[in-house]
Amino acid sequence: MRTVVTGGAGFLGTHLVEKLRAHDIEPYVPLLEDWDLTRADDVERLFTETEPELLIHLAAEVGGIGANQANPGRYWYANLMMGAHILEQSRLRGLHKLVLIGTICAYPKFAPVPFKEDDLWNGYPEETNAPYGIAKKTLLVGAQAYRDQYGLDAIFLLPVNLYGPRDNFDLASSHVIPALIRKMVEARRSERQEVVLWGDGSPTREFLYVEDCAEAIQLAAERYNGPDPVNIGTGSEISIRELAKLIAKLTGYEGELVWDTSKPNGQPRRRLDVGRAERLFGFRARTPLREGLERTVAWYLGQSPQN
Repeated sequence: MRTVVTGGAGFLGTHLVEKLRAHDIEPYVPLLEDWDLTRADDVERLFTETEPELLIHLAAEVGGIGANQANPGRYWYANLMMGAHILEQSRLRGLHKLVLIGTICAYPKFAPVPFKEDDLWNGYPEETNAPYGIAKKTLLVGAQAYRDQYGLDAIFLLPVNLYGPRDNFDLASSHVIPALIRKMVEARRSERQEVVLWGDGSPTREFLYVEDCAEAIQLAAERYNGPDPVNIGTGSEISIRELAKLIAKLTGYEGELVWDTSKPNGQPRRRLDVGRAERLFGFRARTPLREGLERTVAWYLGQSPQN
């Protein structure tokens, strides 16, 4: 099956491409310098030149709380336009299967925990990442509408926060795990006695190892053909405070953790109900958090000139 993976050169994308190759699928990966997927003509050209039968849309403009606060308009526009153009070309070209990747940021700020897919529309998302989350959630509406009117087999997956090797460790745009790892490694190397972290550490998050997410996407593309959104996660949560302590231990940082409460916490809690993914296409996360963090820290240290 001719396969295209947008965002295939990114963090999740490189792991998914490896997973597909292990199943004898060699996907085409459009690179950012060659394709601007926010432009309708570029998306049309992509479909013309590659003639995909399966398209997995991972491409996104995204970052942590600070990046979302700095780029709310761009994140809303870019993510909405990319998905809308891909949906329309999928309809026009009679695509066999479209896999759209949403985000846990689409859930209401005070959704009951664990988050169930049926609660997706019962409130407004957490304000700092609402433009991004709403743009992604709009693609679910598009996927369901195109299925109803045109028969397009488009599915929508909602991964929880990802982490692992090849993550983005740029402190200006990274998510919490790579940011904590980098801050503590650098503090240990420079013998700083404290690391300042955002918020008060009380929010909880659920984290999914990136290779497990790649497996979930591969299974869904192969086995799932329904209209309903599906959570992808572990079903377990940890507070940011406890996560920071664990990463300090794994990186060998022994200084003080200082919480800057003038900075936002983000959503109070995040934990998914993951039963639908197991029922519909047999996915269950396999990598325990500590083991995944150990692998991620080891990878990051391996990229650095000194350990």
